[in-house]
Amino acid sequence: MKSISLYMHVHQPYRLRHYTIFDSGVNHDYFDAPWDSRENNKKVLLKVAEKSYLPTNARLLQLLKKYPEFKVSLSMSGIILEQLEAWAPDVLYSFQELVATGRVELVAETYHHSLAFFYSRSEFETQVSMHRDIIKRIFNQEPRVFRNTELAYNNELAAWAQDAGYRGILAEGWHQMLGWRSPNYIYRPVGAPNIKLLLKNYRLSDDIAFRFGDRNWSEWPLTADKFVRWLSEDQDAQIFNLFMDYETFGEHQWQESGIFDFLDHFPGYWLDDPNHGFMTVSEAAESIDAVGEIDTPYTITWADTERDLSAWLGNAMQQQAIAALYSLEGPMLELNDWSIISDWRKLQTSDHFYYMCIKWFNDGDIHAYFSPYQSPYEAYINFMNAFHDLKSRLLDRGVII
Repeated sequence: MKSISLYMHVHQPYRLRHYTIFDSGVNHDYFDAPWDSRENNKKVLLKVAEKSYLPTNARLLQLLKKYPEFKVSLSMSGIILEQLEAWAPDVLYSFQELVATGRVELVAETYHHSLAFFYSRSEFETQVSMHRDIIKRIFNQEPRVFRNTELAYNNELAAWAQDAGYRGILAEGWHQMLGWRSPNYIYRPVGAPNIKLLLKNYRLSDDIAFRFGDRNWSEWPLTADKFVRWLSEDQDAQIFNLFMDYETFGEHQWQESGIFDFLDHFPGYWLDDPNHGFMTVSEAAESIDAVGEIDTPYTITWADTERDLSAWLGNAMQQQAIAALYSLEGPMLELNDWSIISDWRKLQTSDHFYYMCIKWFNDGDIHAYFSPYQSPYEAYINFMNAFHDLKSRLLDRGVII
């Protein structure tokens, strides 16, 4: 049996409103931008829901009903779930319908889509616990597989996930890490023999997520039967891990590109062969034997050409901003004021630092596409204005920093 593990990530940050130095010390609302602003979080959420979440969920539900062998894995950040509960309960219900089929699995992650693992282990574990709680409350599932923010992964994280009881962990199948080996197999992390490692096939995944609508791509147009033919030609693969953002469907690749037509036909073409199937990520981790170990002493991610943390931590602005934020952890928790802690955690969301990236060429274009700012420097100034206000709120409460 040759299987596909289709995993998609659902996330929207709380974008900072235009927050100036004149707001600092006066207005503590960092996130509630006017409706006509590009940073208005409710407006962005409803737009993405209309273009992506609702039509994709409708199609997936139809496919799950039509093909009993079809299965999907999703991860949803805690802050996207907060926003759906507040502003789009119908959209949240459409995700609940998918999970209720019993063939859509939810994956664990940090609640605030943060890089806390690299700055505070206790904060990281708190956010993972918060995420587990909201998944249990909304979907009545307990995740068995873990993915860190932006698939940030190394040996140390694998050991943590094993000790936390997870059956599997997800990572980028970067060729510089794999060498001659293929991502189309299950592995074990070095130093964590009791957990399975599922690696994204980034070439095949990115054919859908990034290249699908590119008319200059030599393989355009990508049809479902062509894609299935590519997968079928790999005779030795155990599993194809197709990992991508949920917004691939309808938002990053617009409806006009044919992406929904591709999704409608892809499972059927694949399942025409009785030796083909689909697996959730936990099923793959539990049922497929590992073929070897993968050593990842350095951190890899699924972002940018370098596949490292440089998308968020590659320049002095990013490094200063995130270090300053985590320097408040002790005083923040000592105060134990939920309203301030909640703002502090929303500021941890990795998107804020992603917007500060100053890379050029294709990577720079992707960063600019996602950013609500005119420049990375504007993103940094806006963030630091909010940070200084957050710090002043602690000082005003008598907390020593």
